[in-house]
Amino acid sequence: MTGSAPRTLAEDLRARGDDALAALLRARPDLLSPVPNDLTQLATRAATRASVVRALERLDRFTLQTTEALAVMPDGGPYAVLRALMTGDAADKATDAALPRAVECLREQGLVWGGDDRLRLVRTARDLLAPSASVPSPTGLGPSVAEATSGMSPARLQEILADVGLPATHDPMSAVAALADLFRDRKRMKKLLGGAPEGATGALGKLAWGPPYGEVADAIAPVRAATATTPVQWLLARGLLLPAGQHNVVLPREAALHLRAGRAHRVVEPAAPALTPVEHSPQAVDGTAAGQAFSAVQTVEELLKAWETGGPPVMRAGGVSVRDLKRVATALDVSEALAAFWLELAYAAGLLASDGELDEAYAPTPASDDWLRLPAQERWTVLATAWLAATRTPGLVGTRDAKGRALSALGPDLDRSLAPEVRRRVLGLLATLPEGASAAPAELLDRLRWDRPLRGGAGTDALRAELLRWTVTEAELLGLTGRGALAGHARSLLGPAPAVPRRRNASGTAGTPTTAGTSTTTTTSAAPASVPAGVTTPAEAAAAAASAANRLAPLLPQPLDHVLLQADLTAVAPGPLEAPLAEMIGVLADIESKGGATVYRFTPESVRRALDAGRTAADLHTFLAERSRTPVPQPLSYLIDDVARKHGRLRVGVAAAYLRCDDDTLLSELLADRRAHGLGLRRLAPTVLAAQTAPDTLLERLRAMGFAPAAESADGDVVITRADAVRTPRRAAPTPVTDGPPAPNGTLLGAAVKAIRAGDHASTAVHRESVPAHTGNGGLPRTAAAETLATMQAAVLTGDSLWIGYVNADGAASQRVIGPVRVEGGFVTAYDHTADEVRTFALHRITGVSELADDPA
Repeated sequence: MTGSAPRTLAEDLRARGDDALAALLRARPDLLSPVPNDLTQLATRAATRASVVRALERLDRFTLQTTEALAVMPDGGPYAVLRALMTGDAADKATDAALPRAVECLREQGLVWGGDDRLRLVRTARDLLAPSASVPSPTGLGPSVAEATSGMSPARLQEILADVGLPATHDPMSAVAALADLFRDRKRMKKLLGGAPEGATGALGKLAWGPPYGEVADAIAPVRAATATTPVQWLLARGLLLPAGQHNVVLPREAALHLRAGRAHRVVEPAAPALTPVEHSPQAVDGTAAGQAFSAVQTVEELLKAWETGGPPVMRAGGVSVRDLKRVATALDVSEALAAFWLELAYAAGLLASDGELDEAYAPTPASDDWLRLPAQERWTVLATAWLAATRTPGLVGTRDAKGRALSALGPDLDRSLAPEVRRRVLGLLATLPEGASAAPAELLDRLRWDRPLRGGAGTDALRAELLRWTVTEAELLGLTGRGALAGHARSLLGPAPAVPRRRNASGTAGTPTTAGTSTTTTTSAAPASVPAGVTTPAEAAAAAASAANRLAPLLPQPLDHVLLQADLTAVAPGPLEAPLAEMIGVLADIESKGGATVYRFTPESVRRALDAGRTAADLHTFLAERSRTPVPQPLSYLIDDVARKHGRLRVGVAAAYLRCDDDTLLSELLADRRAHGLGLRRLAPTVLAAQTAPDTLLERLRAMGFAPAAESADGDVVITRADAVRTPRRAAPTPVTDGPPAPNGTLLGAAVKAIRAGDHASTAVHRESVPAHTGNGGLPRTAAAETLATMQAAVLTGDSLWIGYVNADGAASQRVIGPVRVEGGFVTAYDHTADEVRTFALHRITGVSELADDPA
């Protein structure tokens, strides 16, 4: 194709370099599912409706406006026509500066091909964006004169020419061309409209910016200028309005552009809306965010501990019931909406899941134990990374779906594929501001709308506005932002901004021209603000998480190894506690209040809980003496000894249930207690009572009566209850429900481009003219076995490459270009240009062989 313009998108792609093909596949990853066999298949796939719609939805507003202008200009028109549609008659420096970038972006994504002298929009995009009778153009323009007069009689066309003062023509095509030229001529149109009656220009003005169709009361009939009595008839006689039905008229595109001063859009937006930074101290922002990050980690820890011995049941429709959600909110001392957020966050991080049992319930996963052993900063990165990628949307909890069913926390139908994109983009926009600066949510929403204007209409725009509001709130809760500004550790977690292509003129290099007579090469520059920061590989994600943890660690409070015991049976933790200390004190005492310092209260029930967990009174005294910076108060020592003295005197086992106690007086006292009448107690021996109540119920009732019973096994040993007894089977974190394939990494792109090039080389290889007589179905060469063997052996001696047809073990036929190296034992060893590697082919599976006209080597 050297020296000539491309005739198809496939030819245009064939002339591009590997970097350009990689950029196309990176921008449109759906083209890689699966990897195309060659460039023709890639071009065909790039022009399918689904792929084109997806590509259009990912354009910014100005690039989309450029595409809409291309759809209403003649196919194959020059860059100058596009520029005129975008800038109009008045000069617009901002549009002039941004237009080459937009055209190059469309070229890179395979939506536009050809040089600046002949810009071609792919047919599918033109069909989607060009005006039609049923679907108006986004520009508000109507059909061209040629389209609007396609069913008009030649005689009527000549009458219109005569009424506008144009000479008659010999055929309808030239008549249409003359009328269109008149409407494009500013001076002649100004003169023509200058003689219009009152009301005619007003009627045109109503249709100028769309919609271009209007309705008239009377049936439309052909009318001449001499007999026109109304403004509409005057316009119809001169073709400024054309019939579009019995009672409908349409404003031709060329006339509308004159009324618009040549502009395809009323308002062109070449630049993204600016964000007004609100300055804060970076140190204050980082400190505030770090405090929120630590609170987030602590909240998730509390949630896991609350469900350690078993969480709520899974509803039949899935999710947590409203009653159980209220209990979680009470336990965490937050609102129900925030409780749903923390539940969904722990679920997205793989720390909570259903146990999969017959009576299904939620519980912590084994991964939660690993998470709890991590340092606080690393626990935070796990939560933040999960939140960034999650498609589940906690803000929807409590709302209703299309069928009127309430959406529950951890339930189905909470996935929204737009959520991770909005989160990344909002944080990416904040990352473009100076450190410590925030922006108003309204400005962020305007920017999101400019970045992605096509996202499913009003319903999707309303969801995007809600997602933005939830993102701002959740990012603050999670400690990614502080005072609305992006924290330093969050910048590290997002990773570096990716490079984006930028074109510069370079004479004599291969590339797509940006102006007539010039060509381009690709360089990279810092990403614009509309490109969100992100990472693309697991290694980059791990590095970003480690960097974020390192930046966050110095800002977090250091865990303490002590508490302050007080005489009122409380302990004060003046900061976060080390994990073993926090676990032990959480068993031995109940949390009374939280804040900058946590207050724990010791009660008989909490001490009994520690004894039930296998601790002895001596263990508890030693623990408190070692871990308290103040002397152990005497009331606390008395409390521990008193509970320990009573603990285990009563033993509960299985009969239905029985009680055993060495002190028969205590059993007699229990039998005489009126509160025990409902237990069905009966003495079997001086030291044994039988009960008609289940053991767990019996334990609970006896403890409520003030006793301190202990459960025992069939062997008579005390059963020790452990707080971490309930765990689900090993579960993976939920997979985000995305609206398309993920962005490919560099390794995949390189391999895909290599495979496509090799396959294209094989499919376009030129073979000898004698072959067509011997080709079979599908264009595969067909030769006799003896001829195939002789040709292979000759190619080994001469070093020539051959074109072969090959059928693999699955029966799939393909064309290949190979360079034979050795032929023996019914196999040929050859370099496969298609796969770019040495392979062995069975001779009996080769359908035929042909020499190439030009050796690809």
